[in-house]
Amino acid sequence: MIDFTRILEDIEPSEDEQKKIEKLSDKLIDIINTNAHDKGFSARAVLLGSVAKNTWISSDNNGDVDIDIFIKFPLSTSLEDLKAQGLELAYYCIETVGGTYEERYASHPYLTGVIDGYPVDLVPCYDIQQSTELKSAVDRTILHTEYVRKNLKNNQEKEVRLLKRFMKMVGTYGSEFKVGGFSGYLCELLIIHYGSFLQVLQKVCSEWKPGYQIDLMKFGTADLFSDSLVVVDPTDKNRNVSAALTLQKMAEFRVAAANFLENPKKAYFYPKEISYDVKAIRVEFEKRDTHSLILTFPAPNIPNDALHPQINKTGNSLVKILETGDFSVLDNDCWTSEGNDNEENKVWILLEMNTWHLPNYKKHYGPRVWDDDNAKRFIQKHPASWVEDEWWVTLTKREHQDAESLIKGTLTKVGIKNLRVGKHLKKKILNNYELLTVSDLLVQEELDEKLLKFMYCYLHKHELLTR
Repeated sequence: MIDFTRILEDIEPSEDEQKKIEKLSDKLIDIINTNAHDKGFSARAVLLGSVAKNTWISSDNNGDVDIDIFIKFPLSTSLEDLKAQGLELAYYCIETVGGTYEERYASHPYLTGVIDGYPVDLVPCYDIQQSTELKSAVDRTILHTEYVRKNLKNNQEKEVRLLKRFMKMVGTYGSEFKVGGFSGYLCELLIIHYGSFLQVLQKVCSEWKPGYQIDLMKFGTADLFSDSLVVVDPTDKNRNVSAALTLQKMAEFRVAAANFLENPKKAYFYPKEISYDVKAIRVEFEKRDTHSLILTFPAPNIPNDALHPQINKTGNSLVKILETGDFSVLDNDCWTSEGNDNEENKVWILLEMNTWHLPNYKKHYGPRVWDDDNAKRFIQKHPASWVEDEWWVTLTKREHQDAESLIKGTLTKVGIKNLRVGKHLKKKILNNYELLTVSDLLVQEELDEKLLKFMYCYLHKHELLTR
């Protein structure tokens, strides 16, 4: 087995970085608490999350540092006062230090921004002591932080960092909908349960199957859940910590763990070097002898966790419409551009077709020959019908002979009624969509490098799980 010392040296925060984060956190907390006192608000800011638990990874090495400042209010505070006073304190704090920010919404509004180069969340919440007092989903972060700090043993922070880092590098870390992977809190619970990074990998390979259960507090409530993995929240017996984990990411993590145990390499803890160019990607798509289409349109300005479910819903519905129309879809995927200051972010839905062109006519089955009334009407409508076994059969002309025609017909004011499209996407699609073949796309100039990487990874799904 490899020596993790050098890896930990790379991913653990340096003493200087820890001091910088601690100083910044203390400064923000002091600003909020002083302002709350001056205004007579019953609020107190505290540091929570991975920084408070000392399980964060250095920002110098593609880390996950996120300073989570929660502004706690007594349970007697009305929700209206919590929102208004909490946001007032958050805005004052981040404007005082000159940070950039935007307002987002979880169970209620909060601020997310960047201060001195570090991501910061300023979140109003209720000061709960147990899960039965929960008033909003964000409140439980208090309980999670307290549980991990009490139950994570000395030096197990290192094990958490190794697990997080490994998951991130093989593409299974992150509970947001776009990823569907493991959350930081779930990683911490796995280390508390199994003891070490290697034990997690070994147990995943030897024991985990869909529906596998972990109940640290032995609440006995695991059977209430039917998710891919069940990890009962030790602070709330009625919650599955791994509810956001997809079966896909659970399976990918199992494969990556087995690959690592069979052939341990330090490379699993560092970004995989991916070499690609437009010409090579174009050649690979041509070799597959399929027909790949790209549907692209402007992304609505909504949070990612609201956007990506709508994109998946739209893509999956398009696949169903195509296959109902007798076209065969080999595979599909989606991607969104992010962080382009000078351009509107866009959605890209990739549809790779096995069958994309069909004959002009198709066989249409009518009623059984014994069904005289319906058979008579069928024959009157289709005089050239014939009998196959006990069925009347005829040929009917297809409305759409090629996949592009069907997609374009669907993306009209009338046709879109048949598409299960996300409500925020519908207007964007109708107003401004493009439907391109991958071949046409890949001859365009100045393509987004991240889009090219997405297409490369689509063609090479196996590569991220091994080194």
